[in-house]
Amino acid sequence: MRNGVLSLALIPLLLFYAIPVGAAEKEQRTWTDEIVYSLMVDRFFDGNTKNNGDANVNDPSAFNGGDFEGVTKKLNYLKDMGYTAIILSPIFANEDKGYHGDWVTDFYKTDQHYGTMKEFKKLVNEAHDLDMKVILDFQANNVGPHSSWLNEEDKQGWFHDKKEISNDGDQKLMETGWHDGLPDLNQDNEATREYLLDAAKWWITETDIDGYRLNKVQYVGKDFWKEFVDAVKSEKSNFYTIGGVNGDADTISSYKETGMDAFMAYPQNGALREAFSAPDKELKPVFNAFEDSEAKFGGKAPQALFMDTQSMPRFTKDAADHNENPGSRWKMALSYLYTMPGVPIVFYGSEIALNGNLAPDNHKLMNFKTEQELVEYITKLSDLRDMHPALTKGDMEILYEQGGASVFKRVHGKETMVVVMNNTSGTQTIKLSDKQLEKNKELRGMLNGDLVRSKGNSYTIVIDRETTEVYTLSPKSIINIPYLIVIGLVLVIFAIFIALVIKRSKRNQPK
Repeated sequence: MRNGVLSLALIPLLLFYAIPVGAAEKEQRTWTDEIVYSLMVDRFFDGNTKNNGDANVNDPSAFNGGDFEGVTKKLNYLKDMGYTAIILSPIFANEDKGYHGDWVTDFYKTDQHYGTMKEFKKLVNEAHDLDMKVILDFQANNVGPHSSWLNEEDKQGWFHDKKEISNDGDQKLMETGWHDGLPDLNQDNEATREYLLDAAKWWITETDIDGYRLNKVQYVGKDFWKEFVDAVKSEKSNFYTIGGVNGDADTISSYKETGMDAFMAYPQNGALREAFSAPDKELKPVFNAFEDSEAKFGGKAPQALFMDTQSMPRFTKDAADHNENPGSRWKMALSYLYTMPGVPIVFYGSEIALNGNLAPDNHKLMNFKTEQELVEYITKLSDLRDMHPALTKGDMEILYEQGGASVFKRVHGKETMVVVMNNTSGTQTIKLSDKQLEKNKELRGMLNGDLVRSKGNSYTIVIDRETTEVYTLSPKSIINIPYLIVIGLVLVIFAIFIALVIKRSKRNQPK
């Protein structure tokens, strides 16, 4: 009897799954498919208190206890949000209070506060088991302020003469001056150059990492970076390099010759932070910055989109300075990062709207016990990027832009995604014609469940304040009357069957 009940219960499911459903085929994974989480190892999670040493959570300028084991324990947390790659702050041995990783003492050793090489390899292996890539921050510009190398006889030619950088427009001075007063490495010295290149290759062969984000790129000569990129790719052909060039689109474009795979989208960042810090700000400057970068880069070097990094105040501070709800502002900003051409890089703590001004205030400890609203929203956006290739590979066209409201579409093959952003304090009504979107179709909202059907030759979209909706352009849904009749009959028969079973069981009970 139980088998009969089970068989009947399965009929609706079998009928449902028998109906063909259109789905985009999975394409080969490329860099543009990644969703990246950037974290500071020391401030993320303390997974092993035994390696804390002089760590002090009450001193924001000291090591605070985060380590490799902590990152390893939180990989599933990141995977569940949809992140496919992580960027780790520099992990090399550093001077006292060099928690940020910028004061390297040895490029071949892990910092003792983070753990052992064995523990780092475990982190990489477990990330790979989860199909996540591991990228390290690597900067070849300087060492720590008290580096013993300055006094070592065999390293006298390793540094440029001490001089401050007073004019960022002087490229020669930028490449030879002491940025932030830190000892500037001389990559034109053969021994220095060889040391840095060998160290970069060694980490790849020793730990199987997947990429480097190269910091302070404009403070080192282009000839070195070209050799650097060639060297790391000789070890692993699909090894990825992201250039951190803090300059305008023209400046960044000049580094394409180095062979770097992508660049941090600094030219877009200022416009992004301004536009999304409060409602009723125009989005035109954002799209202008994007189009300028695309024109200068030639569309060949993917841009890494971001709201903040460890070297700038948190985006949450911008929202707070405008007395705005950081959660609402982050949702608008993240919607842009996840749906525009480029790769989103999200700095740790953004999912809890962590606040902070310049370092070390922007390097607060991560809190895993706070509200989850943004976590859930990030997960939804990640799912959309994963399911719809148009959001990662598609061409982009702006359909509407007025004040703080905009509509753009991404098209890849037969798939069209339409992104509607209302960055204003009021409900917006937007009308799109059949010249912009194919008529006789419908827009199915994937974030908030909205549905817009074409009427005549147009689509009328009504979107709430401070909201984003991501639509798929789909054939109009048709009610399948025969299918509903069959399902209804099955449910009626199932209900009758259950009633008979209950009646019989009562009849058979001993009185």
